Amino acid sequence: MASSPVGPVPPGAGPAELDRMRRRILWRMPSGLYLLGSAAGGRRNLMTHTWAMQVSQEPKLLAVSIRHDALTCELVRQGGAFSLCFLKREDRAIVRAFTKPAEEGPGPAMLGGVAVRTGSTGTPIFSGAASWLECEVRQELELGDHALFVGEVVDCGAPDEDAPLLRTEDTRLNYGG
Repeated sequence: MASSPVGPVPPGAGPAELDRMRRRILWRMPSGLYLLGSAAGGRRNLMTHTWAMQVSQEPKLLAVSIRHDALTCELVRQGGAFSLCFLKREDRAIVRAFTKPAEEGPGPAMLGGVAVRTGSTGTPIFSGAASWLECEVRQELELGDHALFVGEVVDCGAPDEDAPLLRTEDTRLNYGG
């Protein structure tokens, strides 16, 4: 179903211009930049991720939205869990390594070239994370080209809780809208 514009739209704006405007505005929404961990069937992955938010206080629930065609979507669906690693602002270069499926190595306990450990849910956790959450999936919703996974926080840690956290606007990455 096509939606009609809401609010003021530049006079004579066609569908393409309106779409560009929506994309620019949505891209400017403040959001964190994380590494999302997943594992199933002997495979594991870390993925650069932006669309995450807490959705309940009791129980503690976290929602993450993942493209249907991403390896992470398949692994979260099969493994029933995910981790969300909060990155330090100084680690902004790391996220570029995880825009495609991560390769094992180059050494033991490494994924995509960074040190990881296996969390209590079996998902990988970036060893240099400022903090992290592990969640067991409680619900999945199909939403357009993404799946929304709602997970209950079952484990967490904050080795560097006071570190300034990385946000999307700290990089030139453009994912949204």
